[in-house]
Amino acid sequence: MTPPPLRSIDPQWMTATQISHAVQSGAITARAVTEVFLDRASQMEPEIAAFAHLAPEVARAAADRIDAQPHKGPLAGVPLGIKDVFDTADIPTAYGSAAYAGHQPRADASAVHLARRAGAVALGKTVTTEFATMSPGPTRNPHHLAHTPGGSSSGSAAALAAGSCLLAFGTQTSGSTIRPAAYCGVVGVKLGPRRIDRTGVKPLAESLDVVGIMARNTSDAALFAATCARRPDWLIPIDNRVRYALFLPDQPRETICDRYAAALEDTASTLGAVPHKQPGWWADLGAAQEAVFAWEASAALAYERDRLSDQLTPITRDFTARHQKIANAQAYQDGLIRRDQALEDLEALFGTADLLLTPSAPSAAPEGIRSTGPADYNIRWTLLGLPSLSLPIGFDRNGLPFGMQLVARPGQDHLLLQAAIRIETELTAKGLRPALALQS
Repeated sequence: MTPPPLRSIDPQWMTATQISHAVQSGAITARAVTEVFLDRASQMEPEIAAFAHLAPEVARAAADRIDAQPHKGPLAGVPLGIKDVFDTADIPTAYGSAAYAGHQPRADASAVHLARRAGAVALGKTVTTEFATMSPGPTRNPHHLAHTPGGSSSGSAAALAAGSCLLAFGTQTSGSTIRPAAYCGVVGVKLGPRRIDRTGVKPLAESLDVVGIMARNTSDAALFAATCARRPDWLIPIDNRVRYALFLPDQPRETICDRYAAALEDTASTLGAVPHKQPGWWADLGAAQEAVFAWEASAALAYERDRLSDQLTPITRDFTARHQKIANAQAYQDGLIRRDQALEDLEALFGTADLLLTPSAPSAAPEGIRSTGPADYNIRWTLLGLPSLSLPIGFDRNGLPFGMQLVARPGQDHLLLQAAIRIETELTAKGLRPALALQS
């Protein structure tokens, strides 16, 4: 289904690209856009709880500055949600923790500054699990309020699905962008390591952390990613033929419902993807990722564990204690070695394919909001640093979305983004698109 022409500012249909072009041309003002999305967010918040801090006056002031500028950036007037692990100079940053309630950084994170410089209007800070780990906040899945939105970028994914913003920042250390994007039926992008600068983002695991890009469609995600990575060339279409392979890991595939499996196989057939088996070393990467995560997270959260423990949630206290206990220097080095060995044998993983098609998660969003769901289908790609993207491809019998993950070879972020746009165009022609879960 193709969105109607731009006649009014309708959160159900607007894209970030449309808004940016309209604001740049003077067809609408950034302030008018901001008011519509602030109103939408306010309507959705009582049920969804996607924002840790909604900042209407900050957003209005930013929109007014954009309207006063003669030259406007590529994200002019686009409403943005910022995960509450990114520092912001004018909105409190609590990292999802009562231990940092009211904390006010003196500067924006680098990625936030770049987005704002390009004209994006920050509506507020979106809910994160505590320190982007495992202790969830109050956010609910807009498609079904009794189900998790995923984590740790829960608020960003839910805000997008509810139409409260059009772009949002996430992060990923295990599956914190890809999984909530899949659960909420939006697009999530994990670029390769260091593609987007992480200065001013709360660290969790140095070798694994990446800035996540989230949007309601692939074209907007590409625009956002290219802006924050300072790579406008990523927006140039790639004409060469892309070869795909369908990659279904051995476990825990039994949780994938019939509709999910059928959607994956149908999409693979449409794209001419060939089935591909996992290499022998694939299973061992799970333990390697855990070893790397434990060693680095036990250092990154050492202050909070040692000095702020009484202000942390029980889940986070258990998380930090467990990682301190299992952190081992030799296991860490072995994990990095296994990662590097795998990267030297990527032909065994990709075969002749340029991109792999694989599940974004073991299932649609599980019921309950006290857990954010498993990251089984994400941790190995994150350890390897391979660019990946989650794209909605269908819904289960309860109306909950599920996603297909595209995975590219190292350095192929441009190919990943452009291929995703082409795939989404084909799926949209079949009547599928990321849709609002709730109507006001």
